[in-house]
Amino acid sequence: MQQKPKLLIVYTGGTIGMINDPKTGQLISFDFNHIYHHVPELERLNVQLETVSFEIPVDSSEMNPLLWKEIAEMIHLNYDNYDGFVVLHGSDTMAYTASALSFMLQNLSKPVILTGSQLPIGTIRTDGKENLITAIEIAASKNSQGESIVKEVAVYFEYSLYRGNRSSKVSANQFEAFSSPNYPELAVAGVEIDYNLERLLVPKKEGLKLFTNFENHVALLKIFPGFAANVYKNLFDIHQVKGIIMETFGAGNAPSSDDFRQLIGTYIQNGGIVLNITQCSSGSVQQGKYETSSFFDKIGVISGKDMTTETAIAKMMYLLGSESSKEEILKKLPISLVGELSE
Repeated sequence: MQQKPKLLIVYTGGTIGMINDPKTGQLISFDFNHIYHHVPELERLNVQLETVSFEIPVDSSEMNPLLWKEIAEMIHLNYDNYDGFVVLHGSDTMAYTASALSFMLQNLSKPVILTGSQLPIGTIRTDGKENLITAIEIAASKNSQGESIVKEVAVYFEYSLYRGNRSSKVSANQFEAFSSPNYPELAVAGVEIDYNLERLLVPKKEGLKLFTNFENHVALLKIFPGFAANVYKNLFDIHQVKGIIMETFGAGNAPSSDDFRQLIGTYIQNGGIVLNITQCSSGSVQQGKYETSSFFDKIGVISGKDMTTETAIAKMMYLLGSESSKEEILKKLPISLVGELSE
């Protein structure tokens, strides 16, 4: 008789883990050791479930690299004991965490599926039950060779499975809260779960690698019409900020003011790194296509191609923490390391 897949549910916090306190009527986190009591449908799945929770559940707005490290180390520590992992997380910063974990946990041969909900699991109309049940089913799914079908960090939300470092939260009030603007869904859950097999990440044979020393001295600058470059002068201080992600217009364009060009040029000359991504919800940076972006190529701004903002930040933190030379960072920023951009 084939053994049931064994999964670990990691509860970090978020709406999905909330129920109404019968005494006060307020929303409180429930004990995930009693998950079958709150979601009895799980008893019908052919899986073994075990749970582990943050000692104090965290609102996703409070997520940071130290908490990403805690999640990654929890998975790494338990990696050999389980067939897959489901991380329950607040939806607001889920795409940031998924992106970070994709760099922290490289060469996965097992799934790490993040999910959450827009409504607490203790409410009648909750989307949390379906998200949780299907995320568990995906994490437990194996092919005919007995290997996990999904071997990467992914986000499951409202019938769609997305590559974690290609996902973004796009709605605060719809159940379809996430999108993957520049990469197809990895799977769609209908009557059956339909996997887009050719789009799934194929790990290298080197085995799982853990890296959690992220450098968080990075900044995000969103360009807008009429912005005054001098207002951001302190942002371009190499002693305080090691890397800047710049959200530009369209295919990577920005105003051509002398003050702005001088700020960026001096910052790069002093050792800073600038990554150019588009502020459009889909599409890619094409530096040099227009005159207003050709300057970036000349001074050493790196094209982030079609990376999401969440992934650009995580990748910058990862490379600044893992690479000792600026040349190596500049070499790796524009190429795909864990499926985070199109080449």
